Amino acid sequence: MNLYFLVEGRRTEKKVYPAWLRHLLPELQQVDAYDQVNEKNYYLISGEGYPSLLNHISNSIEEINLSGKYNYFVVCLDAEENTVTDTKNEICDFIITGNFELRNTKLVIIVQNRCLETWFLGNRKIYSRNPQNQPLLNYSRYYDVSVDDPELMGKYNEFNTHAQFHGAYLKALFDEKNITYHKKKPGEVLEAYYLNELKKRIKTQPHQLATFGNFIEFCDTIRAKLPK
Repeated sequence: MNLYFLVEGRRTEKKVYPAWLRHLLPELQQVDAYDQVNEKNYYLISGEGYPSLLNHISNSIEEINLSGKYNYFVVCLDAEENTVTDTKNEICDFIITGNFELRNTKLVIIVQNRCLETWFLGNRKIYSRNPQNQPLLNYSRYYDVSVDDPELMGKYNEFNTHAQFHGAYLKALFDEKNITYHKKKPGEVLEAYYLNELKKRIKTQPHQLATFGNFIEFCDTIRAKLPK
């Protein structure tokens, strides 16, 4: 079983996905080059943002076909201002239009709705019940992410995109707890306890964090298929 990951982000995703895969699929070992996979390996490369990610798809498919050892091609990207369906369709349409053919490898698209920081907001233990500082006080009054689905949160009026607001909300929550969060150094979100809190959220509230749930479901599928 081998997986090829193409992730959108050039910073956070390159740290978060390997850390989470160590917790979720410890049997898989990361390799440094696409042609180093043998069995129970994965390779991960960044698409250097969007739409640059699209330009990497053809190269990734070529490497996958050359190797002949990959079971899954996993593309991970933000929905941003699009719907999850439109984001998936855009990737599929790009592959079809470009006549890029995956041989004996299944395509899986993991959409982060709206972005990776949106998933991180699902940890209810980082939420301050009685925030004292701005701008968190205003953010919490606007939308309580400990109760309502972070993936459905709107865009606060001073931000240009949903992703910008969701990232600012997360940073404000961390600041309230005296925890540091940066895209280059995501810190606590890499830890098993943080991931477990997100998993608890989708278990107790299965209709929330749907795209994060898709990622966990995919990992569960891989675990079930791994040789004993």
